[in-house]
Amino acid sequence: MKVDIDKIDSVVISHDRWDHWGGLWDLLKKKGGIKVYILPHFTNEFKEKAQSLQAKLIENTNLLQLSKDIFIIGGDIYGKHPNGYIPEQVLILRTKNGLTIISGCARQGVLKIIEKVKRAFPFQIIYLMVGGFHLINSDKRTVEFIVESFKKMGVVKVGPTHCSGFSAKEIFQEKYGNNFIPIKVGVIIDV
Repeated sequence: MKVDIDKIDSVVISHDRWDHWGGLWDLLKKKGGIKVYILPHFTNEFKEKAQSLQAKLIENTNLLQLSKDIFIIGGDIYGKHPNGYIPEQVLILRTKNGLTIISGCARQGVLKIIEKVKRAFPFQIIYLMVGGFHLINSDKRTVEFIVESFKKMGVVKVGPTHCSGFSAKEIFQEKYGNNFIPIKVGVIIDV
């Protein structure tokens, strides 16, 4: 991805699942002292491993500003999982076009995420919603409802990824047309 590791000073982890933090250990081995933003619910095993690799853990529970135009929001956004509830946080970029929301899996419901962000930034346009929407097991009617809700909430562009599911991606692409962004590893998006 042509990222200079020496320029990385912070990492945001959406939720405590191995497939969302799997590369973190290798990064921390190459460069210690990185701030790692997590939720308090992360396991002690995760926290101990990260700290042993010199990570500076910062536990977030609500809206936190990381820099002038970069925020994370989490806390009371909960989602269902077979092993219980998995709280998540999302990354928010404030750009000239509006807000870009980057979600991990949205197990708590992608609409809940957008609603929470809209409450935190009441007069901002949601320019892009990108990431996992966790619709992989949702039926067509549910996905169509969510797509229409996105449009009613003013979401301009979408980029559903992995756990959104192939069928959901097709519906989003059909309804959003040129405002659908196909996401692949290494893709660069101009926001």
